[in-house]
Amino acid sequence: MQFETYPFEKLGMLLENITPSSKYEAIAMTIGEPQFDTPEFITAALCENAALLKRYPKTSGEPELKNAIRGFMKRRFHIELDDSQIIPTFGTRELLFNFPQFLLADIEEPLMAFTNPFYQIYEGAAIAAGARILHLNLTKEKGFLPSVDEAELAGCDLVILNFPNNPTASVMDIEMMAEWVELALRYDFVLLNDECYSEIYIHSPPPSILQASIKAGNPAFKNVLAVNSVSKRSSAPGLRSGFIAGDDTILKEYLRYRTYVGCASPLPLQAAAASAWSDEDHVIGFREKYRENFEIAKEILDIEPPDATFYIWLEVEDELEFTKKLYEKYNLKVLPGSFLGREGAGQGYVRIALVEEVPRTIEALKRIKACLEE
Repeated sequence: MQFETYPFEKLGMLLENITPSSKYEAIAMTIGEPQFDTPEFITAALCENAALLKRYPKTSGEPELKNAIRGFMKRRFHIELDDSQIIPTFGTRELLFNFPQFLLADIEEPLMAFTNPFYQIYEGAAIAAGARILHLNLTKEKGFLPSVDEAELAGCDLVILNFPNNPTASVMDIEMMAEWVELALRYDFVLLNDECYSEIYIHSPPPSILQASIKAGNPAFKNVLAVNSVSKRSSAPGLRSGFIAGDDTILKEYLRYRTYVGCASPLPLQAAAASAWSDEDHVIGFREKYRENFEIAKEILDIEPPDATFYIWLEVEDELEFTKKLYEKYNLKVLPGSFLGREGAGQGYVRIALVEEVPRTIEALKRIKACLEE
């Protein structure tokens, strides 16, 4: 297997011979890692359950955690899930990498589609599964939403959507999601939506693909799966708590596969995650922080904030030259969009992660503005 160099490694190589200006303190707005403190009630739950380290965790997840996730789905999306329709996971990165391998293992010359630009784990999973790749290109002209080519989709075995989208920050409405569900049923491919940014929104809460499945007349979620995580919503990426939910026929066999993978979350982490999934007040507080950061970005950069995620997908003339110039003159790192895409996707854009407190955000955005105006 030959994997592509990871975007952050590419960034390191791009900047390795550049000496940044010593006039400025270093700031990195490259990675989608919230810099806000994890709420104390979550860390307290982790400490209080440290003694559980003496026990092996269940692959299927502890009842407390599963109930907490089910409660989240009911409160947020008005969906009641059975235990058979949900599997807690060790974050979402591992499941997004190993689920395609599980699903496509017995298919000769499988075809996997995903949005482009993309979270690079999707591509890595396709390579590991020996799958051919179909890019669902996201362009400015189409509002960074994927076009549908039914002739191509007819041959797909797995389609991964990612809405709200990383890196473009676009949001897909429930009507369009329902159309994708109908396509999954018509052409019998598995449709998975990576919903890890669903809780970071400015005004209207984005829909889940499971809501769209019900709207499309598929309440059993046949061929449909959703993935979500506490990393963004709870400012707790180190907690490694995610889940996959939907089609219980698929999940039954995937759970058996996971027994062999050995990626069950330690019990203290599950206890802390259960407390995180069970509370909404702290999430409201984090949304307010991101909303304030976007208001600052609107004022300084004169841009319209996205409806969801904490990213700015900033259009520039040359993303590589802009990234180098910004680092050299202002000691600030952003991520070139072309590092996140293939076949030209992402060119002419940089991704900026607004994950810092207000003072640091203001400082960073002022530097970006100065660089743009040069």
